[in-house]
Amino acid sequence: MVGNAMTEKTGRFAIIEQFLADGIDHMFGNPGTVEQGFLDALSAYPEMRYVLTLQESVAVLTADGYARATQKPALVQLHSTPGVGNGIGALYQAMRGHSPLVVIGGDAGIQYAAMDAQMAGDLVAFAEPVTKWSTVVMHPSSLLRVIRRAIKIAATPPMGPVYVCVPQDVLDAPVVEPVRPTSLPSTRVTPDAATVRSMAELLAAANKPMIFVGDGVAFSGAQSELERVAELLGAEVWEADAGEVNMRYDHPLYRGMTGHMFGSASLPIMQRGDANLIVGTYVLPEVFPELGDIFAPGAKTVHIDLNAYEIAKNHPVDIGVVADPRLTLGLLIDALEQVMSSAQKTDAQERTAALEAETQAKRAAALEDDQANRDAVPLRMSRFMEELVARLPEEDVILFDEALTSSPAVVRYWPPQRTGEYFLTRGGSLGIGIPGAIGAKMANPDKTVIGFTGDGGAMYTIQALWSAARHNVDAKFVICNNGSYRLLQLNIDQYWKERGIAKHDFPVSFDLSHPPLHFAEMARGMGVQGVRVENPDEVGPAIEQALAHPGPFLIDLVLEGDTNPERVGNTCGQ
Repeated sequence: MVGNAMTEKTGRFAIIEQFLADGIDHMFGNPGTVEQGFLDALSAYPEMRYVLTLQESVAVLTADGYARATQKPALVQLHSTPGVGNGIGALYQAMRGHSPLVVIGGDAGIQYAAMDAQMAGDLVAFAEPVTKWSTVVMHPSSLLRVIRRAIKIAATPPMGPVYVCVPQDVLDAPVVEPVRPTSLPSTRVTPDAATVRSMAELLAAANKPMIFVGDGVAFSGAQSELERVAELLGAEVWEADAGEVNMRYDHPLYRGMTGHMFGSASLPIMQRGDANLIVGTYVLPEVFPELGDIFAPGAKTVHIDLNAYEIAKNHPVDIGVVADPRLTLGLLIDALEQVMSSAQKTDAQERTAALEAETQAKRAAALEDDQANRDAVPLRMSRFMEELVARLPEEDVILFDEALTSSPAVVRYWPPQRTGEYFLTRGGSLGIGIPGAIGAKMANPDKTVIGFTGDGGAMYTIQALWSAARHNVDAKFVICNNGSYRLLQLNIDQYWKERGIAKHDFPVSFDLSHPPLHFAEMARGMGVQGVRVENPDEVGPAIEQALAHPGPFLIDLVLEGDTNPERVGNTCGQ
């Protein structure tokens, strides 16, 4: 019962009505004893779809994919202390990626809090470091109020996951609050005209303008405005802390992403400009960031974001604006067109032409290398993508990509064009490739959805395939099986170079080749059809089989890798 009327029900029913009142009709979870009454109540609400997963991290990551694809809050149900513990790594991924997840967790009851009983734990403290807000409902009179507050906090930029512990005795008590939709505040705010003009004048005066963007652009729907600002300035555009499509990948001014691991790799990019525009991100999202200044001496910086915490967090800016990226960039377009001289506009056009020529030359060289190795065995990812793109529909395709070392080939042959059609892993946790694709497909049942992951990442959440089969989720999965934690191999190679260490064998802990992982066999054991691809002539038929199959399908794609199974066997088999 929605509106001002009293629910006249216990909390276990009313909480479901509250979520439905907010348009939340999917719940991703894994059940436990202390949630039994609440889960039993779901049978009274067939419009609420419960998506069963076999481990809590799968529930969180599937919801993450669903939230990213819908751009709305997604609901997760976790068990008490062990369940929350299992979901922590996935919640960290959601927090770093600003996914609006509403996580409800069970507990035996407030009445047992002093007993230090089985499964007791400080659940709020568990979840606090990996959520935007973490709380427990202490009394039935505030159950729905707290749920609405959680939804509001999750959905308000900067978005992020929230955790609400809902003890069983609270859910079993009568509810005295009415069910009503959550009130969400508008954040469509803009700076004053004088600030906009100051930003425009600073950027227009640059000889080498640079733009650094993140998912705040996609969240606000600012892709076209960003592209127009870049074109007016003739500025390179780099993504930082991005997993959405903020700018089409084949735009002549799009340059890719700054480093995600080492600040030394990003520093030459960051110091190119004499004026920097940062939009919807922070600088910089690296594991080992540069500790000194990252901008060129004398360079000016403008930062636009709805997240005030990130503006000038680590590096000073000249103009910082807490505002909506789309509306603010729209105002900046008008201001730039007014303040830029004819000479400045000509310079911008020349910069754009030079960058476009450079981008085309790099792409041509990469394609030439792809063709030279087209029939290589083990396979190159480029061969697979060449054949996949030739068979994909022209429209309504979504790729969910966790296979980072294969991503360059993915986007070279299928350059993402619009927000919502390509999702890249973000946050650092492994395992989102399969469940993320499942969530994206559930949000877009009429679109072709393909998830890419590596062999290492796949093994974190391989049981997600069972959920795809159980719920008949017609997503396709590609395991980029190079027999290793390839990204770790690349990272330690950089580590050796920085410290002057001679290159030698990678640690055996990075090698997954012994015993070999056979993902098609695993998939079939969970009700998902699959095929293993090892040779070039198998690629096309496998893709055709996957796309034609009415249900989930997995391709175990065996790729080139730096592995040594004999060494692993000799070292680890003692």
